Amino acid sequence: MVGVGPEGIESALARVSIVNYHGVEILDLYVRPQERVTDFRTAVSGITPRHLATAVDFKEAQKQVADVIKDKIVVGHAVYNDFKALLLDHPQRLIRDTSRYKPFRALMQGKTPSLKKLAHSLLGIKIQDGAHSSVEDARVTVMLYKKHKEEWDSSIAVKARRAALKATKGKKPAST
Repeated sequence: MVGVGPEGIESALARVSIVNYHGVEILDLYVRPQERVTDFRTAVSGITPRHLATAVDFKEAQKQVADVIKDKIVVGHAVYNDFKALLLDHPQRLIRDTSRYKPFRALMQGKTPSLKKLAHSLLGIKIQDGAHSSVEDARVTVMLYKKHKEEWDSSIAVKARRAALKATKGKKPAST
């Protein structure tokens, strides 16, 4: 994200990165914000004017992301912010958000864990020790997911079964 508007307070998408289950980069696009950039936030974002000089427009980035994630599990950290920035929806059952996963939140006494802290505590690696890299973040979120995949996915399956049972309670059986 980069800053737009007066004093760069508002955020706008400037880069989107997607890796596959094995951490291989499958999409990494610099995105030209629809508004004029007033703060590149380079120290945090890693983005400079040079990156955006050849960036794709927002609609093109949005389409490419939508095509890649269609019908797939999406793993991310605070991924709802990414969907909001891209103006995209994705089925909740196909989202694995490391910032909202209860066992990860429990490690931080119920608070939203930072990806940096999760990487250090659960994977024993240091990330974000300089300019931010969305590719590195994507790889780390996938690593966290893979490490907890079985437990995570089974908890989602249990929730789905409970919801299905709840939906069928109170309905009269069909008569013949």
